Amino acid sequence: MLYRVDRFPPDRIHAPKRLCEQPTIHPSSFVLDSRLGSWTDIGPNCSIVESVFDDYSYVAGDAQIIYAEIGKFCSIASHVRINPGNHPMDRVTQHHCTYRRVEYGFASTDDEAFFDWRRAHKCIVGHDVWIGHAAIIMPGVTIGVGAVVGSGAVVTRDVRPYEIVVGVPARPIRARFSDAVIEKLMRIAWWDWDRPTLEARFDDFRDLNAFIEKYG
Repeated sequence: MLYRVDRFPPDRIHAPKRLCEQPTIHPSSFVLDSRLGSWTDIGPNCSIVESVFDDYSYVAGDAQIIYAEIGKFCSIASHVRINPGNHPMDRVTQHHCTYRRVEYGFASTDDEAFFDWRRAHKCIVGHDVWIGHAAIIMPGVTIGVGAVVGSGAVVTRDVRPYEIVVGVPARPIRARFSDAVIEKLMRIAWWDWDRPTLEARFDDFRDLNAFIEKYG
């Protein structure tokens, strides 16, 4: 037997989301020492630390982003991890007690040099990148403009613009467009258009060939 469920819990109302120039951050998320652009949307249970999250980009939820620069118009699915923690494999122990020393009572200060080393290996995600569910972008990796990272992929190397990568470790399967189209899109750089220009040209985004012919 199937039971009809109209709404559960009964007092919860799903209201259409309306974004604005101010970042929209779910109350359950945590943001520290970061810069968020206009029309950005941070879903539930996310953590963004010491990162840039540029205009129009969104993350669906349950994601962790640290020491990273996220471009404009990026689409980041849930459970994505960008720049996961590194451990010092060259030390006697890899355990974080050697750099989170205060937690364990081994010293009055933490090993700031270790954290500076992590900051130096930040991730760069270009504009209009789509990162699929549960993908992991490893430290120091750069994802090119317009690229696609498949669900569950572990990206250990740089990804070229408009390239599609999948798997563990992630490998390229094809480019979204021809080299000629990619070159024209990179030259147009529509992601840098201001809001009035985007609004005026918004309907043109649905037809790739007409878009390139008109603005390329």
